Amino acid sequence: MKKILNILKIVYKVGYWVILLVLILVAGLTAVSTLKIPGNYKLFVVQSGSMEPKIKRMGVVAVKPFSEYKEGDVITAADPGNPKVTVTHRIVEIEKEGEQIFYITKGDANQDPDTEKRPKEYVLGKVIFSLPFIGYPLSFAKTQTGLIVMIIIPAAIIIYSELISIKNEALRLIKERRKRKLSIVEKAEVAVGKEIMAVENEVKEVEKEILKAAVEKEEKIKKGKKKNAKKVS
Repeated sequence: MKKILNILKIVYKVGYWVILLVLILVAGLTAVSTLKIPGNYKLFVVQSGSMEPKIKRMGVVAVKPFSEYKEGDVITAADPGNPKVTVTHRIVEIEKEGEQIFYITKGDANQDPDTEKRPKEYVLGKVIFSLPFIGYPLSFAKTQTGLIVMIIIPAAIIIYSELISIKNEALRLIKERRKRKLSIVEKAEVAVGKEIMAVENEVKEVEKEILKAAVEKEEKIKKGKKKNAKKVS
């Protein structure tokens, strides 16, 4: 039974730390994807597998803007028709129309280049590195359900667990203090008991002395009476 309890405790601790690490990772990536990062980096989720095997579907790419881009660079660009939609593809050709620069892009897994040209002003940056599969929890965490399931519920579990730990620790300290108080009281009782015994012994000695003195006095009185009786006779 003890072994089972120990195993359950270990499983609980491991699960606790795994949940905590996942929570920190997801919360951190969610914050990073919405906030500005030093160095002007940005994170984007690649929704398709058009860049496989280099960039996995639902991978996260870290993008940094540059003043110039060249053929072979993997860039992330916003869709001119819907700036909230981004495309992460490789530059296969660069075209200039007057002073404006356009990038012809293509997914590594696609046979043909993209039909739309990417204006330079819509390029968000060059892909510096990518993290596979992180996009799944990150995208889910940005939804209302994901926020509840991946952040609020684990956070509530961790807070509850910490409160229980604090409560147990407080109870342990209270018990220890009570034990200390009891030990002090017990010591005091022992000391008082010794004092009482000492006093009782002294009282007994005094009683013995009084009894002895009374006996001696009574004997003296008897002897005096005998002497007086002899004189009278």
